[in-house]
Amino acid sequence: MSTQVSQLPELNNFKTVSDENKKEFSEKGHTLIKNILSLGEIAIYRPVIVSAAERYNTEKRKMEDRDTYGKAFLQIMNLWRSDEAAKRFVFSKRLAKIAADLMGVENVRIYHDQALFKEPGGGPTPWHQDQYYWPIDTDNTITMWMPLVDIDVDMGMLTFASGSFTKGSIFDFEISDESESAFDDYVNKEQFPISRAKTMKAGDATFHRGFTIHNAPGNNSDKMREVMTIIYIADGARVSPPKHQWQKNDHAKWLMGKPVGELIDSELNPKVL
Repeated sequence: MSTQVSQLPELNNFKTVSDENKKEFSEKGHTLIKNILSLGEIAIYRPVIVSAAERYNTEKRKMEDRDTYGKAFLQIMNLWRSDEAAKRFVFSKRLAKIAADLMGVENVRIYHDQALFKEPGGGPTPWHQDQYYWPIDTDNTITMWMPLVDIDVDMGMLTFASGSFTKGSIFDFEISDESESAFDDYVNKEQFPISRAKTMKAGDATFHRGFTIHNAPGNNSDKMREVMTIIYIADGARVSPPKHQWQKNDHAKWLMGKPVGELIDSELNPKVL
């Protein structure tokens, strides 16, 4: 494995983020950046991530036996902790620098990574806000969402309510049918523009703020929608008091139970830039 890992591209050279992308992210709370990984790089890293996701996937139920959340995607967390090859991707300075530049900070830490694979016939991902789950004292957070294969709307394209991040935390709902209904009414009431790409190439990525409301349609194709995500937080963020059970769970699982008010700097939250 060490030889294989040493032969992987390091992905540590920086990519300039355009002023257009920075402006869009600042105003809308999301932006799409193309060709972050080359065709050659994604061809090497795709099997690495797919292999790790398949090994550590714990979802064994049939589709019809799952709830809405379970039908939305296969979710495999923190691959970097289990797989050295996947770790090289997650610790990429190229990806971290884009996140830092969009947030306007010098340094970022990992909150966690997750593979989000939407199976053929998989259901929609309801409207939600990522940061609902995070006991963090800053809204300077960002999720990178990168398809490992070319995708289109029929495969479950990430969809954003542009500008919604400015409202902060809206509802006390986890990802569910309830969140879909409540957020759908709210998004319509507030008249947020709805934005999503028609297509994304493997190696493109969207970046969105933790409070940007987003969802995704189901996968109506016969192919797996393979997506790798990394959540970054600005270095210097601190643990905030958990507001509900989901944040208590995250506090224990991803922040290693660090005391409220302390810096988020546990071994699970390495500084990658």
